[in-house]
Amino acid sequence: MRHVLALLMLTWPVAIYAQGLGHEHSSHGVQQQTNSPPSSPAQHGQSAFAAIQEIVEILEKDPDTNWSQVNINALRYHLVDMSNVTLSSVVAEKPVEGGQQFSVSGNGPVVGSIQRMLTAHAVTMNGINGWTFRAASTGNGATLTVFVPAQDIAKLRTLGFYGVMTRGMHHQEHHLRLARGANPHH
Repeated sequence: MRHVLALLMLTWPVAIYAQGLGHEHSSHGVQQQTNSPPSSPAQHGQSAFAAIQEIVEILEKDPDTNWSQVNINALRYHLVDMSNVTLSSVVAEKPVEGGQQFSVSGNGPVVGSIQRMLTAHAVTMNGINGWTFRAASTGNGATLTVFVPAQDIAKLRTLGFYGVMTRGMHHQEHHLRLARGANPHH
């Protein structure tokens, strides 16, 4: 049985990869199998790199870009913070009256990332759709307490910390403002 599982684990990525290759759409929406590889790569690579590339493309297309104020490093630092919080933080969740409290902690540089991200998210999202955000720094990270209308309690608890941090389509504009050298939280 172990040998069968090992064989399946080894061949599964190959099967997934093969499914993605060699398909083209005809004008009727039916997929047809071909043996030719794609003519050019579509992926930008690593996600932080892709986010920076997207912003640079926008800045280059905008004739009003003030290149003396552009700060791509600020965007990069923010993307590092996003990665640290998403991949290296530990969250303890506790229900509170009318909401949820998230105690987010980490070690080393992750602590600063947590503090910056939670504070910024609380400022940006506070009051949207009746949700109230309060962030407070701690010695090893921060707490984020979110209060919501009664009908959103189940949603809040299901989303959890990481889901709450993704809410709002402000991230893309936030990244552009950072790169332009502007304060993204005004």
